[in-house]
Amino acid sequence: MKKGYKITLITLLVLMLLGIGTMVGVYQWAAHDLPGFKNITDYNPPLVTTVYSKDNEVMGYFYKEKRFLVRMDEMTPMLPKAFLAAEDASFYEHDGVDFKAIFRAFMANLKTGSIKQGGSTITQQIIKRLLLTPEKSYERKLKEAILSFRLEHYLEKDEILTIYLNHIYLGAGAYGVEAAARVYFGKHVNELTIAESALLAGLPQAPSRYDPLRHPERAKSRQLYVLGQMYEQGWLTKDQYNTAVEQKLEYKSMPDPSWKVGSYYLEEVRRWLIDKFGEEVVYKGGLKVYTACDLKHQKAAEESVRDGLERSTRRRGWRGPLEELGPDQYEQFLKSEKLEVSDLMPGEWVKVLVSDVSRKKAEVRFNDFKGTIPVKTMRWCRELDPSKSWEDVRPKKDATKILKKGDVVWAEVDEAFFPDGSEVNFNQVDPETDSLDGCRFVLKLRQHPVVQGAMVSMEPENGKVLAMVGGYSFGESQFNRATQAKRQPGSAFKPIVYSTAMDNGFTPASVLMDAPFVYTDMDQGKLWKPQNFEGVFYGPTLLRTALVKSRNLVTIRLARKMGISQIIERAKTLGLQTEFPKDLSVALGSASVTLLNLCEAYTAFARGGSIIKARMVLKVSSAWGEIMYESKPEVKDAISPQTAYIMCDLLKQVVQHGTGWRAKVLKRPIAGKTGTSNNEQDAWFMGFTPKLLTGVFVGFDQLTPMGKWETGSRAAGPLFVEYRKKVEKDYPYTDFQQPEGIVMAKIDASSGLLATPDSKKYYFLPFKEGTQPTRTASPSGGDSEEGGGSSEDIFKQTF
Repeated sequence: MKKGYKITLITLLVLMLLGIGTMVGVYQWAAHDLPGFKNITDYNPPLVTTVYSKDNEVMGYFYKEKRFLVRMDEMTPMLPKAFLAAEDASFYEHDGVDFKAIFRAFMANLKTGSIKQGGSTITQQIIKRLLLTPEKSYERKLKEAILSFRLEHYLEKDEILTIYLNHIYLGAGAYGVEAAARVYFGKHVNELTIAESALLAGLPQAPSRYDPLRHPERAKSRQLYVLGQMYEQGWLTKDQYNTAVEQKLEYKSMPDPSWKVGSYYLEEVRRWLIDKFGEEVVYKGGLKVYTACDLKHQKAAEESVRDGLERSTRRRGWRGPLEELGPDQYEQFLKSEKLEVSDLMPGEWVKVLVSDVSRKKAEVRFNDFKGTIPVKTMRWCRELDPSKSWEDVRPKKDATKILKKGDVVWAEVDEAFFPDGSEVNFNQVDPETDSLDGCRFVLKLRQHPVVQGAMVSMEPENGKVLAMVGGYSFGESQFNRATQAKRQPGSAFKPIVYSTAMDNGFTPASVLMDAPFVYTDMDQGKLWKPQNFEGVFYGPTLLRTALVKSRNLVTIRLARKMGISQIIERAKTLGLQTEFPKDLSVALGSASVTLLNLCEAYTAFARGGSIIKARMVLKVSSAWGEIMYESKPEVKDAISPQTAYIMCDLLKQVVQHGTGWRAKVLKRPIAGKTGTSNNEQDAWFMGFTPKLLTGVFVGFDQLTPMGKWETGSRAAGPLFVEYRKKVEKDYPYTDFQQPEGIVMAKIDASSGLLATPDSKKYYFLPFKEGTQPTRTASPSGGDSEEGGGSSEDIFKQTF
């Protein structure tokens, strides 16, 4: 008896040792090639980089996976419980592996003869997603269990659950609960109801199968299961459960602002970020990027550029329809144009099909609507002729000469009428709820411009770029004409020439000859005969007047007297980065520059002598809040405060009495300068106050004339004015501060000497102390003693 007992005991002991040895062997076999925990303990998932405006409004996102990192304390308390109820109710009780769940899954799989259930805990799911392959095998399950047990001893339970809730894929391109809350409910995780939380918690098992946007019935069924589990666990009261079950779920996605307002600004920030941090960090790092963009300014700038370019294209006439359809194509076109009420508000553009044309109007159809385009809205449809101004070409008065049946064109909604003939009051129309079915529309004929433009607006005090527009439509062209296009600024370069003169013995009252000029290039065998824009010569001219009226010939003579090298050196000192022609044409703006760079150069005038680099990105922080970059103003002394003030005063006179006259409507002390390159290929307007500096460029991408009189004043000036009208009141009325060392003098307009009571015309001009005239003008306008530069000296300038 004792012998049998001993044998049994020994046998059990041996079996136990063999079992332990087997378990140890299996453990060693499974554990020998296990990965480490670095990917989890240093959890760094692909996250969305968010770009913010000046007022912390979201401008856009950059990402590979749409995931926003959130902490547990930022979630509604029922959200984690909903996921636990659906996936792992005993999460806070086990050590990473739920043996009961595994046993249930094993028995279920044994019955089916294949692996159908996993029984994985949330910890195991993290291991599977971050460390192991998704294959279904018992070997992987064993490795998963070992790693899960280890992970539970590395991290706290809340840390593991936080990783899970941020990492899990929940369908519709949403990774993590915050992205899912935005995609399905248009909310943040701290705003979700119990019913909404339960719906999200039901998605991990099969995101596509339970997608509430495509399969709302399946999603509801799964949600009810999760709510039932929450109630069984005692995490919901009866009332909470009933309320959640009865809640009607409304699905709507949170609007993604990316590439809507500020698209060119956003793209410039994206390129800067990639240059600074690399593409991997930008698209996966979850950066928080804070910019200087002011959305009010940005919207105003975009509207002004868009409207200005549309007016510009109408001045060049009608290019023809977008398409010409046959009768068999009409219905297909009408069905393809799906329009909402918001697409039919005044000012919106729609593609329309011309169904009939008479002299006075064109009848059109679009979607299920009908409308009329009166011929009076077609008067701009002149014959294209760059050699003539639009005022010189007769307007069209016969719609049949412009449109024909089957044409597809753009039209702008003007007004609408109900079937009973009463006019639609669009101020009372709610685009979300109201209907315009049966209404008849009155529209205006329109066309998208080919001509392009750009605008940059920045604060010269700190370099912050408040607005940037790089073209008519970012969707049509991502080329940024504010930062990537180098174009000739024409006369917008002249303030650089005249500022050089103020430091080289000249004053605003210096007199130079406005007369024909011929320059011979012996090396190339070429003659250069520059002219004033008007083709007129004005004789002896004050430098003040030469700049105000943008006289080319005076500027050329001034450059010749000073020397080209001094002008180029001044341009470089002001920060202009380009190749400068080493000939007199540089004085007329023949060196190509970007709009942003020219704005930076002009800050020297607005700031009282120093230039400042433009700043778009102010701060970048990591997903965890660590500051990775912080911008500080980059300031460099360039010219004296006295020279800067003189230039500001002269440029204010450009607005009050010269080519920048359109800006007078703003009723502010604005300094400005127009610029037009040869053949009206480039048009510029640069304008600034002490608080805000704005530059505008207009021109075709290919060097093509825009048409007669399409100058900086006409083509670019109105864009500046329309933008500044919308933002100017945000700044106090401020004039440029006169520095020490400046004196004002009343100057005779014809001689440049001190004015007398007999002077027919005079100006109050600034001078550096000691450079102001001391002699007075004679009654005839000449020098009462020697003259302001003798007649002989002025005569010699002609030759």
